[in-house]
Amino acid sequence: MRVAVYSGSFDPLHIGHLQILRSLQADDRFGAVYLIVSPRSPFKGAAKARNARKRYEAAVEAVKRHTELTKVTVDDIELTMPEPQYTYKTLDALKAREQGNDFTLVVGADNLAVFSGWREYGRILLEYGLMVFPRGEVDREALKSELLEENPAYRIELADMPLVDVSSTEIRESANAAEGLLM
Repeated sequence: MRVAVYSGSFDPLHIGHLQILRSLQADDRFGAVYLIVSPRSPFKGAAKARNARKRYEAAVEAVKRHTELTKVTVDDIELTMPEPQYTYKTLDALKAREQGNDFTLVVGADNLAVFSGWREYGRILLEYGLMVFPRGEVDREALKSELLEENPAYRIELADMPLVDVSSTEIRESANAAEGLLM
């Protein structure tokens, strides 16, 4: 079975994330979707996100409220892994846990723009592949082309979904702006 792995801090989980989950839910290529709450991003240094367990529990509750998300499971695998939680380690752990499944990493275009800075990014692109969703003004086609020039065997798919320009950072910075955006 092909499984979409959507990992992030989800601090907070918002309607932009929900739209991606709905798109993955509707995609017949995926038999399951794993929403993985990361304790913190290795790229954000020592800055601590809100308590990871609370964010995980909030994600579980949000998915429960959206009963149409029947393929979505909130997975706590990264909460039990030693820090830092590099994505390739998470994907490898999922592959070891569920040997019959084929995992695809889901990212926003903003992450594709910096993907070559991720640990083991080439291996991720070869072994797991990416499903890239629109984010901001990032030119996904150009970024995909650059990576494919490096290695034509990289697996990169561009998701067909309208852009929802919502940022967890902006929501956290402005509580007033968060009204109506939170799931």
